[in-house]
Amino acid sequence: MPVLASHRKPRSRVRTTTPAVGLTTAALAGVTLLSTQSALAAPAAPRPSIEDVQKKVDDLYRQAGTATQQYNKAKEASATQRVKVDALLEDVAERADRLNEARRTLGSYAAAQYRTGSIAPIATFFLADDPQSYFDQDQLMARMTARQQKAVTDFGTQQAAASGKRAEAVKSLETLTESQDTLRTSKQDVQRKLGEARTLLTKLTAEEKARLAALERKKEAEARRKAAELARQQAAAKAEAPTEAAGGAGTGSDSSATTKAEKVLAFARAQIGKPYVWGATGPSSYDCSGLTQAAWKAAGVDIPRTTWDQVEIGTRIATADLRPGDLVFFYDDISHVGIYKGDGMMIHAPKPGANVREESIYYMPIYGSVRPA
Repeated sequence: MPVLASHRKPRSRVRTTTPAVGLTTAALAGVTLLSTQSALAAPAAPRPSIEDVQKKVDDLYRQAGTATQQYNKAKEASATQRVKVDALLEDVAERADRLNEARRTLGSYAAAQYRTGSIAPIATFFLADDPQSYFDQDQLMARMTARQQKAVTDFGTQQAAASGKRAEAVKSLETLTESQDTLRTSKQDVQRKLGEARTLLTKLTAEEKARLAALERKKEAEARRKAAELARQQAAAKAEAPTEAAGGAGTGSDSSATTKAEKVLAFARAQIGKPYVWGATGPSSYDCSGLTQAAWKAAGVDIPRTTWDQVEIGTRIATADLRPGDLVFFYDDISHVGIYKGDGMMIHAPKPGANVREESIYYMPIYGSVRPA
């Protein structure tokens, strides 16, 4: 019987596509992951406001001012220490000469005694491993002539003095090295802070710079308003104060103080327009405390170099009682100083990039004031 062909449709084979499916799944997963990450990623940081930039720049300049005072202090200490070291080294050299002379005197005695064919006490002393121990023996001194005794005494004295001065010179040199290291560090701090401030300013757009300038003008206007108010208060207080009788007590002292103040202000006015340079003391440029020191020196009064030392001299003065020539200090760290000229205004060397100028004392937060003399 013939075999009947099957009428069932042959089952078609389904090709396995696992690798392709796996690749597609991985790709989809990657896309999903990237999409998720993009959705969750933090948005780009917004540009700081102009107010924040102004505050940051002002703070950097203040920090640079503090570092400048540290630089000034280290520079002054280094200069003082250098003078001391030079004097000590010169003293050590002179003492070495005197010690050598004392040694030659002892040597001449020892040589003379050697020529006589005997080793006398002075020669024994000079050749001993421990001359000081031998020197301390009473019988040795008793057997020496007066001249020999004096030679031995001089040698011991010069030897001890030279040794002491050498030790002092070594210690002084170490102190000088420390001062120079501090000077170098302070200089780097100033340069870093000023660099940061310049970087912030260079990143501003033209529009942002214009807005920053507007904020600066607003700040200056408010400071001038406060200065005018102080001027009115001082004028009213002066008008109400009783007039002293001619030749009354204190007239001579007041006259002397007024004369000094006039000299201080005359000097300060003559410096207006000269650039601020940190660490400078004139005559072509100044930092803040360099200007105040030079101005008072012109009036015959020596005051310290740094703001931190200047604030400690003279008499403390309330803001309401300020007189021309007084020093006004700013910020909690006392990193800036200006010379009061009256009517709430001062002359000062403001900051890098600016010149010596007149400005309201209220432009910066006041720490306190002093009258140097």
